[in-house]
Amino acid sequence: MLAYSARRVLQALVVVLFLTLLTFTFFHMLPGGPARAIIGRRATPRQIAIFDRENGLDEPIIVQYLTYLNHLIHGNLGYSYKDNESVNSILAQDIPKSLILIGSSTLIALVIGLVTGLFQAVRRNSIEDHVLTGGAFFLYAMPDFFLALILIDIFAIRLHVFPTEGPQGSWTSAFTDPQAMVLPVATLSLTSIAIFSRYMRSSALDVFGQDFIRVARAKGASTGHLLRWHTLRNSCIPIITLLGLSLPGLFTGAIIIEEVFNYPGLGLETFKSAVDRDYAVTLAITVIVGFTTIIGNLIADLSYAWLDPRVRLQ
Repeated sequence: MLAYSARRVLQALVVVLFLTLLTFTFFHMLPGGPARAIIGRRATPRQIAIFDRENGLDEPIIVQYLTYLNHLIHGNLGYSYKDNESVNSILAQDIPKSLILIGSSTLIALVIGLVTGLFQAVRRNSIEDHVLTGGAFFLYAMPDFFLALILIDIFAIRLHVFPTEGPQGSWTSAFTDPQAMVLPVATLSLTSIAIFSRYMRSSALDVFGQDFIRVARAKGASTGHLLRWHTLRNSCIPIITLLGLSLPGLFTGAIIIEEVFNYPGLGLETFKSAVDRDYAVTLAITVIVGFTTIIGNLIADLSYAWLDPRVRLQ
């Protein structure tokens, strides 16, 4: 297990290094160069030269990359000239809000999806299975923004049960105003439930056909015992990998959800920085999301190996 973990960590570090190289390259591929893109199209050659000298952009490219890498290691994500403040201070306000939104919706989707998928596997080809399968395909095919608008129309405009936008203010507003979190979390959860339930159903059906399940049944094990101690753990192995791979999709969905519900998190900041051409913030978010995705996949791989020893032996 230790050798397998060391290999996976080393591979993750290589991918992180490649990610930083890509973002550094994107920064230098900005139209007209970094200085003109940040200062503006009307920047004079003298202004560009001063900006390059003050920010080390006149140094050799390898020196610039090493400086950029050193800043990232020390947590310096750059400076937003649009907002006239550091990127760290901007994202420090947004990241906790997105973590609450994505974390709570993922947890809800995971619990409901696993239970639903296991129930469908037990009741395979029944009316309940067909109904839940149809519902899963319907939710999976529906765009996030359209589902959000439907929920807003029904529960906010017609029934007046929940507000039309997410909680405003600091990240604590998600707890002081929980009603405003219901629709954003529900929207992001429903599409994920569809994915997790389908994978869980398929995985559970595969486990039901294994020899150790037949042996346990032959020994007189009850259905509840088989589900709790034999089926659930083995069926969750593919779900762990799916959970790690779904992080980029969750963040992409959060961008749309936060924009629709005007929820001031990392997704809304991404949209705002793209519209305002605030490249420093956009690249910093790219690094953070990429790094989070790599860490999520690393945790998924290590968890996979812990649950299934055959993975690390191979």
